[in-house]
Amino acid sequence: MAASAKPNLFLRRPVLSAVISIVITLVGALAMKALPIAQYPDLVPPTVNVSVSYPGASAETIAGTVLAPLEVNINGVENMLYMTSTAASGSGLGSISVYFALGTNPDMALVNVNNKVNLAQTLLPEEVRRQGVAVVKRSPAMLQAFSYYSPDGRYDEVYIHNWMQINVVDELKRVPGVGDCSIFGSMSYAMRIWLQPDKLAKYGLSVGEVAQAIQDQNSQFAPGRLGDMPSPASIQLTWQIDTEGRLITPEQFGEIIIRAGEDSAMLRLKDVARIELGGQDYSVSSRFNGVPARMGAVYLLPGANAIATGERVTARLKEIAKTLPDGLSYRIVVDTNDFVIESIKEVISTLVEAMILVFIVVYVFLQNWRATLIPCIAVPVSIIGTFAGMYALGYSINTLTLFGMVLAIGIVVDDAIVVLENVERIMSSEHLPPKEATAKAMNEVTAPVIAIVLVLCAVFVPVSFMGGLAGQMYRQFAITISVSVVLSGIVALTLTPSLCALLLKSHAHDYTPPRAFVWFNYAFGRVTHRYLRTVRFIKDSSLRAMTLFGLMVVAIVWLLKVVPGGLVPNEDQGYIMGMAILADGASQHRTTAVTEVLSGFVLKQPSASHVATINGLDITSISVKSNYGTFFATLNPWGERKGEDESAEALTKKVMAVTMMQPEAVVLGFTPPPISGMSTTGGFEGYIQMRGDGTIYELEANANKMVAEAMSKNADGTPRYPAIGNVQNLFSTGAPQLYANLDRERCKDMGVSVSDVFSAMGATFGTTYVNDFNYMGRTFQVRMQSEAAYRMLPESLNDVFVRNNKGEMIPLTAVMTLERRTAPQVMERYNVFPAAHILGNPASGYSSGQALDAMEQAANAVLPNDFSLGWVGSALQEKLASADTTIIFVLALVMVFLILAAQYESWSLPLAVLTAVPFGVFGALAATWFRDLANDVYFQVALVTLVGLAAKNAILIVEFAVESWRDGRSLDVAAMRASRLRFRPIVMTSLAFILGCVPLAISSGAGANSRHAIGTAVIGGMLAATCIATLFVPYFFKTIMQLSLKLQGKKDPNEGKSRYDDDPEDI
Repeated sequence: MAASAKPNLFLRRPVLSAVISIVITLVGALAMKALPIAQYPDLVPPTVNVSVSYPGASAETIAGTVLAPLEVNINGVENMLYMTSTAASGSGLGSISVYFALGTNPDMALVNVNNKVNLAQTLLPEEVRRQGVAVVKRSPAMLQAFSYYSPDGRYDEVYIHNWMQINVVDELKRVPGVGDCSIFGSMSYAMRIWLQPDKLAKYGLSVGEVAQAIQDQNSQFAPGRLGDMPSPASIQLTWQIDTEGRLITPEQFGEIIIRAGEDSAMLRLKDVARIELGGQDYSVSSRFNGVPARMGAVYLLPGANAIATGERVTARLKEIAKTLPDGLSYRIVVDTNDFVIESIKEVISTLVEAMILVFIVVYVFLQNWRATLIPCIAVPVSIIGTFAGMYALGYSINTLTLFGMVLAIGIVVDDAIVVLENVERIMSSEHLPPKEATAKAMNEVTAPVIAIVLVLCAVFVPVSFMGGLAGQMYRQFAITISVSVVLSGIVALTLTPSLCALLLKSHAHDYTPPRAFVWFNYAFGRVTHRYLRTVRFIKDSSLRAMTLFGLMVVAIVWLLKVVPGGLVPNEDQGYIMGMAILADGASQHRTTAVTEVLSGFVLKQPSASHVATINGLDITSISVKSNYGTFFATLNPWGERKGEDESAEALTKKVMAVTMMQPEAVVLGFTPPPISGMSTTGGFEGYIQMRGDGTIYELEANANKMVAEAMSKNADGTPRYPAIGNVQNLFSTGAPQLYANLDRERCKDMGVSVSDVFSAMGATFGTTYVNDFNYMGRTFQVRMQSEAAYRMLPESLNDVFVRNNKGEMIPLTAVMTLERRTAPQVMERYNVFPAAHILGNPASGYSSGQALDAMEQAANAVLPNDFSLGWVGSALQEKLASADTTIIFVLALVMVFLILAAQYESWSLPLAVLTAVPFGVFGALAATWFRDLANDVYFQVALVTLVGLAAKNAILIVEFAVESWRDGRSLDVAAMRASRLRFRPIVMTSLAFILGCVPLAISSGAGANSRHAIGTAVIGGMLAATCIATLFVPYFFKTIMQLSLKLQGKKDPNEGKSRYDDDPEDI
């Protein structure tokens, strides 16, 4: 018997097999050190940002005359996904964000957008061209937000802002990996010239004359040189001539001469204006824990390593802190890396727990520590070796690749167990010494091991050809698992047999296992006996088997309908953000009062550590609105927060209560988006786009109509769209506006120029950029505006005068009236058309996918033809991703079928293997539904994994059944024999895999929701594939083989036959 089994190469050369494994481990360990660490792979589409400034202009003017011509030119740039823009009347700022498809080269995108912007420059107003158009690329993912504040209040915001600009921002921009660093709001130094209109009128001066005088006397000149070549040979020296150019101090500006009288009396700038070194723009202010502060943010360079960059930024901030002036402190408000590092630590501890659990299972089943050592040595080799594969393919260590590894442990241990269990069985049943037993066992299991490796690779490799966001996420898993499976196949065929021959001992005839194992074996024998009875019960009646199978298929269809869809689960990332929205046109003072109440409330919560607020900024579109306040609340570390009521989600709900605490504002809280940089907030985000020639008032009316529809109730008070939690329309035309009606005929009669009227208004009520001055080695703006007292009420128009062509001073009220109106404070556009920005959250218990579908139904119900709803951020990516998943699943099945067909040289046998798959799907869906989780990317990855694993269990039965049948047993006996012999290794490998995933399904801490999603689905699916599918596979094997023989016009040649040495249970 022993002579027939020739030892293979690796049994004869154990050192060779050891060397192969050592090399795999070494290369993997080196790669592990070199691999970058991230939360996710590159999932965020590259973004290019175009920003312009038109001080004093209304949002509609900026959107119509500046952004529209730029957008029309940029539209359709290569690989563009979509484009949004915002124009804000408070600060006169406009910005366009162009989003590109995943995988686009950010540098090329920047160049392409820049070229298009240059083409449009000639269409822009002169004032905008003077200020310049900036085009930058940056990852929209905020890496860190930091705040510099003055605990004792000795420094004002202008000082803090400029200290940061000079000492912090420029330093951080030079850190490798940083794409951009900016401070919220633009409070850079400016020479502020506060005019007094009544004095200008008294002296008969126009605003234009004042500006002209400043331009003449605050200029840079180049007077030349003396003695430059060519010159006579007698010249001995050359001289550079220089003079006072740009002025520096407020006092020097005060001395600018505006007019000289006949008796050499001088009228100077300080006689008609107050001059100070102030801030360029005061429309955004910040507080940190209630004291004056400025807040800045660091953005990642597309494709840079977040963890390494974050560490460098933190280190640089610590260095800068040594130079802080007394009375100034800083704090990192949001560090997205905290969550990443914490969640990766959690996954690694899960990995270790999984390994330990797997080894315990193996020990319980093999009841022999020598045998248990073999998988303990084989598994780490495959897992560590996988890092080398990841390094070669340019992947990072991220949550997805680590999940792949946790799943791989359970799969990898299989190969070792399949070999080992077979060697043990032959040693005990045929009493062969270890080496011969291993040789014989290898002849039997080499084919199934290769089949398992090929099937698992066949499942995962097609996945890696998917495009888009889902493809990018699946690929991480697929390749990680494929690499580890291939390595485990190599280890199972090289290292495992030589370890078996080396470590295993022959069984003594009188060997009795310890008492605990005797009990276990007895219990397991009973389970096996029951299992075989159930197999026979199902196998003997086709009607019974098909009815049960049919019921399960119906259950799968029903579960697919009721399990909600989603992209990735929301996580507690250690901070929350939110907004306070006041009535339109509310001043910044009112907004500040609300955010102070809010900040006091948040600081009282036990879970909150500190809070930073930015008044006058709408975080969703990063635009300036005086009636918006934004806040970031940082929570205590995960380990210090106990219980659900201290989670980020609980705090966002509590924050909403501040709406009730004060009458002024609606307060919204958001958890940050699960994939940083995809959207500004968690939940969903989109635009209602107006394509026709409607007015902005129609746009607002339709947007409100749609929000009302989405939140509407049925007659019985239940929500019409239960999946939608809340929706907010951020577009409003309600900000108070005064419309200047100019009587142009009257202007002509009185000899007043129209442009003089508006430049006088611009310099009084807006800010006029005159020119620049130098200070601290930098260039800052000189800005002219009226004193605050002269620009508070509509009656201030009486104080503004303009000169006519006869030299007389005419009050503006003589040629103009003001009419009260309402208008938008911010105009937004989406893909070249005006649009209303909407934000919302799914209702609890529903997923984002269901909420998006419900929103689309609501839009179809109420929006006219020339209005449409478009998604951005993660909502758009989810829409793009959901289209691909079915194809992947089908592809995985087809590939498994083809590989098995090739291996068995049969078209029918693979069907018997594939019948196990629906059981796995049923189990995964049932477990996910039972735990109220969603059908998201993690669930789909688990499903694809289950195709491979369920098929693997079935392969073990079918492979042995075919062998038994070819040995001369009937199909019936062969099926039963295979079930009996493979039951133990199937239960053992599946149990090892299931227990390996238990730590995922029950974990807590950072990133727990993602681990629950994948762990639950895999455990549910594997339980079903082990407990239910193995009952049906023998039946399907028998039935499919009989059908196949019948189709060929043959009968089972071994019908009714068994072998003399068969177990009576099989017959």
